[in-house]
Amino acid sequence: MKILILGVNGFIGHALLRRILQHTSWEVAGLDVGDDRVCALAGSPRFRFVRADIRKHRRRIEQLVADADVVIPLAAFTRPADYVRDPLATFELDFEENLRTVRAAVRTDTRVLFPSTSEVYGLCEDERFNEETSRLVVGPIAKERWMYSCSKQLLDRVIWAYGRRGLRFTIFRPFNWFGPNLDDVRQSAPGSARVVTQFIGHLMRREPIPLVDGGRQRRTFTYVDDGVDALMRIIANEDGRANAAIFNLGNPANDVSIRELAELLIAKLARFPGFAAAAAAARLEEVSAERYYGPAYQDVPRRAPDITAARTQLGWEPRVPLRLGLRRTLAYYAEDASPARAYGTAGSSER
Repeated sequence: MKILILGVNGFIGHALLRRILQHTSWEVAGLDVGDDRVCALAGSPRFRFVRADIRKHRRRIEQLVADADVVIPLAAFTRPADYVRDPLATFELDFEENLRTVRAAVRTDTRVLFPSTSEVYGLCEDERFNEETSRLVVGPIAKERWMYSCSKQLLDRVIWAYGRRGLRFTIFRPFNWFGPNLDDVRQSAPGSARVVTQFIGHLMRREPIPLVDGGRQRRTFTYVDDGVDALMRIIANEDGRANAAIFNLGNPANDVSIRELAELLIAKLARFPGFAAAAAAARLEEVSAERYYGPAYQDVPRRAPDITAARTQLGWEPRVPLRLGLRRTLAYYAEDASPARAYGTAGSSER
């Protein structure tokens, strides 16, 4: 099988690539503008890296899609700070460019695995979000943070409609996937990383951890290995069980508030040699959403998936508890980052 991953150097892309090369005989063409995450895998004869930008090399994308059995278009803006700061760029990449990829797949009869998002459910009031029955509720036009959600939702609908005309597809919705190599924790700008790595960076730099609106929001965190397990089953598609389907991919057992997440990270970091002082110095600081993200932001009170479809159709079950996933993630970032050497603090360099 020939897999095309657009955005292969991203968090999900590189984790999926590694699993494919380790456990299958599939061939992968991976496209991205950078290769810092995947360069170590460049020696595999089954991996071909293509340095290109999907916004500029459209003809090249069409050729790659035509050569593939499955295309996974992962390239997107995914951080709230990005789509609040530049909603038009978010629309152009997340919808328009990915629509071109989908249409290329329609022309070449290439199967599409599309990464939707848990954010399509928006302000849905269901306790658990269901792919078939939950309402997709977004906020006012002036709250531009909904550009990302709407772009993804509209492409979900376009893909579904093309499916009626013969497009082979599966849509998956990740719920706050996290793990090693998620983001660069050395970046300090608000919203420059996803929440787990944003908090890790603040802790390691001995900065206050900002809790937007007090950190009352609840999220369901999913360790990346579990998410990739589901993707591997979707790609393999035994007996066609993933055909024309939408799957929530999250871990309902890992449902915590953002404040609880911060407290867990502090407690876990205290147990790593050389970081006890940084954990002891940790401070939580409440900040309004408007101050942190600006007036175009609107938060979501809770986000938790119903994963019945993934369980019954894919035979998939998330297994990694939140505490274990956080420990593995912290271990990755602590490995080459003693407080004294990497973050400019006075802590011990012992590991």
